[in-house]
Order: sequence, then structure tokens, then C-alpha cells
Amino acid sequence: MGSGSVVQDDKKGTRRVGVRTGIAVLALAALASGCAPGGTGHGATGPGATKPGADGATGARPAPGGQSPQGRAAGAKRAYAAKLRAEYAARAAAARRWRLKRVPVTPPAPPATKPAITTREGFEVEGHEELNLPPVFTTVPTKDKVVFLTIDDGAEKDPAFLRMMSDLRIPYTAFLSDYLVKEDYGYFKKMQDRGVTLNNHTLHHPYLPDLSYSSQKREICGMQDVIEKHYGKRPELFRPPFGNYNRDTLRAAKSCGVKYAPLWSEEVFVDHWDYREWDRDLHPGDIVLSHFRGHDDWKGTMPDMIRRFLDLVTRKGYAVARLEDYL
Repeated sequence: MGSGSVVQDDKKGTRRVGVRTGIAVLALAALASGCAPGGTGHGATGPGATKPGADGATGARPAPGGQSPQGRAAGAKRAYAAKLRAEYAARAAAARRWRLKRVPVTPPAPPATKPAITTREGFEVEGHEELNLPPVFTTVPTKDKVVFLTIDDGAEKDPAFLRMMSDLRIPYTAFLSDYLVKEDYGYFKKMQDRGVTLNNHTLHHPYLPDLSYSSQKREICGMQDVIEKHYGKRPELFRPPFGNYNRDTLRAAKSCGVKYAPLWSEEVFVDHWDYREWDRDLHPGDIVLSHFRGHDDWKGTMPDMIRRFLDLVTRKGYAVARLEDYL
């Protein structure tokens, strides 16, 4: 017997265990059932114990080396936040290198459902809807605070411009004329390799309404052929030179595989802006026009033009988005 136990004989010859022995037995039972300190029942606090949650429920401890779903979610959020900080830091450093006044706004994700594109009122031609001609528009219908940069012709081929746009990750759309780009098809291949879509601005940049249907078709389809030959794909976007067109223009464009004929709401130069609308302001979804120009035509360079463009749109809280993502 353990120390301090008391054994007595009763009249029937049986032996009774004393009170202190009974207490010891109860203690052993408690240990076996996990009710004692250091067990794994409710109120256990020792190593390997299951701790109650806020509602008193208990949960299993993750296996060694594992992680709870909540922990994995928190880790993913931290990693995503770190990625955003790193991207912003890189964008801010690029903005300083290119002497921008502000860090450009990051555009939202492309819309899952593309907006319906229709011809702007007053820009229709006879039979436009009945013939299902390419829509002519100056603004994309969207609530996103974005504008779209488009650049025409191809006269200036400035390597600094390519570096700037890649460094800043600013999307834009090019509309090319062959009589200018044929001097250096490779320059625009570098542009395409950076994710820029190369579109149709005719072979020779004529005033199309003065031409017959067949002549307009040669200008438009001919440029489709050039772009396909050198860049692998026939464009779906066409911009008529000077923004001038008639019914034959759009009929010819459709026959050449064109689906859209975007014009513009604003035009940016190296030293000023021009506006189509009376309020002389930007609006969500506006298409902005510029040109491949340099010192021969401007008092500055294409990076100077981009600097003017970005300083204004960023100050007004707009991001620059990719036009094709909304079509």
C-alpha cells in the first residue's frame, strides 16, 4: 500500500481501503481520462493541448510544418501587398528617370464584359447601321477613369520613346502609314514585341473622300497586306487620315477586315493640347491622338510629348489603358 493508507477488518472479514487511498485512485482515474492538469481534455494547458477558441470550441493544431487556411490566406495577402509595393517603387523610379511630375496611375484590369461600341451621333454615313459598317467613335463607353493613347503615321523613329514607354509601362496603339514606316519596319517590330498593336492608317495618307471606292480600297487593303506581311496579323482597327471619311471609306474598310474606326477626343502635342469638346477636359474612355514626330516638326521630342501627356492625365487622376482591351 502507499504511504498513509489505513487498512481495517470489518466483521465479515473483508478489508476496506481508507479515505486517502480512495483519493489516490481518483487522481489516477483523472489522469487517465485527461481531466487532470497537463492532459488533453477541456482545460488542458500542457504541450500538445487543444486550446479553446473564442466560442469555447476547440480546434486541431496544424501538423508540424503545416499552416492553417487562415495563415495561408494572410501570407498570400502579405505577398500581394509586397508585390504592389515593389511595382509602385519601380514605377516611381521610372517616373523620376523620365522627369515626370507624378507617378502614373496604374490602370484597372480590363473589363470582363466589353462595352458596346457604336458610332457617335453625327458621325454616321448613309446606311451605316443597315450595312453594319465599322463604328466611328471618339470615346469608349466606360465608367473606368481611363484614357487611351493612340499615335499616328510613323515619321519619327525615336529609340528613346520605346525605352520610355517600356520603362513606364504605358500602353498605346499605333496607326501606321506605309510610306513612312517602310524606312524602318524593324523599329515598329520592336514596338510590337513590347505589346503594342499596329493598326491601319493607309498606304500613303491621302484625303480619302476625294478618291473613288476602288482607290480607297487599295489604300486600306494595301496597308492591311503590308502589316500582315511584316508583323503577322491583319489589323481590326483603321483610322482614316485627317479623320476624314465617307460611305465608301467605311465600305472599303469593312471589305478589308476592319471592325472599328476610332477617331479621337483630344490631341496632344509637345507644347499644347487640342480638344474636340466644348469643356476642354478629359472624360472616362476618351481617345487621345498624337503623332510620331520629333524636332523636324515639333519644338521637342516624343518623350517631351509623352511627358506633357502623362503630367496632365495623372494630375487629373486618370490612368492610361490599352484601347484593344475595351473593344
